[in-house]
Amino acid sequence: MNIPTPHIQVTDPALVATTVLMPGDPLRAKYIAETYLEDYVRINEVRNMFGYTGYYKKKKITVFASGMGIPSIGIYSYELFSFYNVERIIRIGSCGSYGPQLKLYDVVLASDAFSTSTYAQVLNGDTRNIIEPSMELNKALMESAAGLDIPLHPARVNSEDAFYTNDPKHYLKMRDEIGCKVVEMESFGLFANAQALGRQAACLLTVSDEIESGRKTTSGERQTAFGRMMEIALNVR
Repeated sequence: MNIPTPHIQVTDPALVATTVLMPGDPLRAKYIAETYLEDYVRINEVRNMFGYTGYYKKKKITVFASGMGIPSIGIYSYELFSFYNVERIIRIGSCGSYGPQLKLYDVVLASDAFSTSTYAQVLNGDTRNIIEPSMELNKALMESAAGLDIPLHPARVNSEDAFYTNDPKHYLKMRDEIGCKVVEMESFGLFANAQALGRQAACLLTVSDEIESGRKTTSGERQTAFGRMMEIALNVR
């Protein structure tokens, strides 16, 4: 495939940094660029999936939205890895916690991702239901969090295809039988792409919902109030 791709309008790979931070929400990508990056430029607006490249402490960084769900992050991360020379992608997203140990605004580092999705099988015949991130990149994120004195909670995540379910006890199976502590919708696809393409990927999440208690953040808070997670990712070496 030549560039630009059907989903990314960038014609020069040099406009994309080798490290990409990937929130789901395009407006969160915009917020990160405006708040943290210097000399940033918007490099993508196809389908309003905003991408920006700028500098954080003189380090070149790209922030690129993924959209929602494994198929969407699968497209954008695959194209960034394959056609734009991206070496590592750090997803920065929101999640729901399955138990009282993780509360609103706690920052979670995905130790691995479980999913019933067939994405990895279709991609390259990988039939596993659990896929790991880059251990090297996870280590770097843990070191970044320690340097910032931000508590970080490693956990298995459940990457669901369905946001809604009519089974109110579904989360109990995921928690008690599979060992998942939080739920989100993207990391499994990201990790599958990274392993298939020989790249690095990791996932930082901020708890936006407590499933048992019903406590949750607003959409505005999810867009702008996850500063600790963003700082961990920005300061990774």
